[in-house]
Amino acid sequence: MTARSLFFTGQTEIALREMPITEPADGEVRVRTTASAISAGTELLVYRGQVPESMAADESIDALDGDFEYPLQYGYAAVGRVTAVGNDVDDAWLDRRVFGFNPHESHFVTTPAALREVPETLSDAEAALLANAEAAVNFLLDGRPALGERVAVFGQGVVGLLTTALLADLPLETLVTVDGYERRRDLSISLGADVAIDPDDDLDARLDGHEPPRGADLAYELSGQPDALDDAIDVVGTAGQVIIGSWYGTKPMHLDLGGTFHRSRIRLQSSQVSTIDPVDRGRWSKERRLGEACRLLERIDAERLVTHRVPIERADDAYRLLDERPREAIGVLLTY
Repeated sequence: MTARSLFFTGQTEIALREMPITEPADGEVRVRTTASAISAGTELLVYRGQVPESMAADESIDALDGDFEYPLQYGYAAVGRVTAVGNDVDDAWLDRRVFGFNPHESHFVTTPAALREVPETLSDAEAALLANAEAAVNFLLDGRPALGERVAVFGQGVVGLLTTALLADLPLETLVTVDGYERRRDLSISLGADVAIDPDDDLDARLDGHEPPRGADLAYELSGQPDALDDAIDVVGTAGQVIIGSWYGTKPMHLDLGGTFHRSRIRLQSSQVSTIDPVDRGRWSKERRLGEACRLLERIDAERLVTHRVPIERADDAYRLLDERPREAIGVLLTY
């Protein structure tokens, strides 16, 4: 038997390559993948050739130890079962259903420490969203939303929707979501947003309080669109904060920081799940953060965020769908 691995081979070009199935070495296990989630934001940048080639793919994930030069494997949300164990690994690992931060491929070898056992309360599809849910948890840790605040979330893809679901559990004054696609706006309302609007609507009117201060206290920019960062800055009031979870890759960025920005004391904070804020590292670990991500997926019926399941043999269709017809798709899984 052979393993099937997805490679990004050029701009808007992918290939499925077959190679021998690897036997686990000492201290390793082999996983047979059942589903892997496409992380639309980052993976579309890779697919479109909009990432710096010399930049490391992700130094915090062992399976992504290279850079973004074609050809490359990418992806970090695989669910499957352990089918073989090497020496020095407890046989109890056999047949465990696990999640791994691994590229899209039918079989992979890793260490038990790099895997997380999937609870029976989660389906394979829900478990494949674990990396996205962990990012959402990280956004809340970095943003520190507080009692009675007005919060805006720009972008309601999978990560944006999961962030909205977490924020909806808090005693906020107002939670507003912003997205150009009606289907995503409707989902955000079902997850607890108070108002969901189109980017062309008057967001200021939704976020102005009855008394000063005016505007949002906190905004999240999760759309992946550089222009949305200007909008997020614009709606935040004096001394507010913008958490930037989007990665724009090589997309050009032009910010309008004239006008009142200079006097506003608005804070712009980048947030990315590979690290934990040094302020939180004494209390929060990756394991604790993943545990909170699991709890989020268990309580919101995350299956509804998955709109398409595509066999790995038709992976090219999945990427074209996300690239050319984003109105139709939210969460897209590759199945094996």
